[in-house]
Amino acid sequence: MRPARNWGVLLGAAFLMATSAVGPGFLTQTTVFTQSLGASFGFVILTSILMDIGVQLNIWRVIAVSELRAPDIANRVLPGLGGFISLLILLGGLAFSIGNVGGAGLGLQVLTGLPVTLCAVLAAALALAIFLVREAGPLMDRFAQFMGLVMILVIIYVAFTTQPPVAEAALRTLVPTTINYQAIITLVGGTVGGYITFSGGHRLLDAGVKGTAALPEVSRSAVMGVSVASLIRVFLFLATLGVVSRGLALDASNPTASVFELAAGTVGYKLFGVVMFAAAITSIIGSAYTSISFLKSMLPSVATHENRWIIGFIVLSTLLFVTIGKPVSLLLWAGALNGFILPITLGTLLVAAYRRNIIGSYRHPLWLTLFGVLVVGIMTWMSGSVLVDQVASLWK
Repeated sequence: MRPARNWGVLLGAAFLMATSAVGPGFLTQTTVFTQSLGASFGFVILTSILMDIGVQLNIWRVIAVSELRAPDIANRVLPGLGGFISLLILLGGLAFSIGNVGGAGLGLQVLTGLPVTLCAVLAAALALAIFLVREAGPLMDRFAQFMGLVMILVIIYVAFTTQPPVAEAALRTLVPTTINYQAIITLVGGTVGGYITFSGGHRLLDAGVKGTAALPEVSRSAVMGVSVASLIRVFLFLATLGVVSRGLALDASNPTASVFELAAGTVGYKLFGVVMFAAAITSIIGSAYTSISFLKSMLPSVATHENRWIIGFIVLSTLLFVTIGKPVSLLLWAGALNGFILPITLGTLLVAAYRRNIIGSYRHPLWLTLFGVLVVGIMTWMSGSVLVDQVASLWK
């Protein structure tokens, strides 16, 4: 491909990954943790960024050099493992998609005043309209870039209006007064967990950016994706810190909306609607695209009619949201599931990185392997702790 076109694809994959990560849960997590940890949350963000980059570089590079999607790689590591991982991704992706449909409806309601259910249906219709186009990939790339840029500009504006204590935030990012390990794991899982990990890597593969020669481009795109998501998180952190440092109380029922409204009044509340809508609708698209990409290996007909399957996924998510209402428990379950998915998928691809029948003559960097093993260990421990707590709660 021509370099100019390559750059567009790399940027598109980066923004697809970033906007898939930045959903309603991402916004709420950032606000709540800033409220509880204050300026020291900067350290959590910095640590999670480093871990996110390590995860994405490991996974995207192995996908690129193997020229295979994640389930195909997993099946070569252990027959049947690809199907198991695909099932986990589909369940988690569907659960998050339902929540994202609701988030898009909430954002649109703030902007229009229409009922949430109607707004959710309208937002889902816009998302699936992209996949009615025969060549949906480039349109999806451009849409993700546009909505990502909108979120960045709006959140930067709100951050400046709150006048956060930047010097203190910078100091506590390097020298925190408290370290919350649960917050670090939550941010890593929310940024590169579940389907999000593979959204950009699979997009590059579909666009033909693959092979050992493409590794510099793949690595660049992976870092860009994490950087975009992290930029949004950093400025939302600063915006929230500016509000909290003035002693203003956030509304526990919708803390992120509270930050925007306290920062800029009615205009701020409307800007929250813009950010929530942009975050949720891009996450709907990313979830549907990536989840269905896991079915291509299992069902040959999916590759032939991919857009129809993606549209069906979005329609199903919307119907479930309209039927069951706000899926709070479902989102909590999906978040816990993501904690299990990341160590399984990352661990599998780390094994694949040393299988010659998968990656050929490619030599995976040792530092990336060690970094990946560290993340697998930490996420496995934390996921196990969550499972033990959940099982224990059943007996109470």
